[in-house]
Amino acid sequence: MKNQIQACLLVALLGLFPTTLQAAQVEETPGAFTMAGDLLVARPIGMVLVALGTATYVVTLPFSIAGGNAKDAGNMLVVQPARETFVRCLGCRRIGRKEKIRE
Repeated sequence: MKNQIQACLLVALLGLFPTTLQAAQVEETPGAFTMAGDLLVARPIGMVLVALGTATYVVTLPFSIAGGNAKDAGNMLVVQPARETFVRCLGCRRIGRKEKIRE
C-alpha cells in the first residue's frame, strides 16, 4: 500500500512540472470540466507537494548548504511546485497569468 501511494505521488509530481517555467502571459481557454478538475484534483495535490517539498528542503538544508546547492534545491523542491500550484490560471496547463479579463 505504501509503495502504491509513493508511486501515485511520483506520477503526480512528474505531471505537475511543466516544460516551460517562465511566468508568461497565458492564452489558454480551458473549459468548465478542466477548471473543475484542476480545482478539485490538481490544486490540492499541488498544495501537498509544496508542503512535502518544503519539509524535504528543511530536512536536507544542512547537506545542501554543505554541497553548495541550497538555492537549486529550494528552487526545485519549493519554488517550482508553488509556482505550478499558485501562479497558474484555473484549468490552464502552463504557468502564467491571464493578462486580459474576459467579460
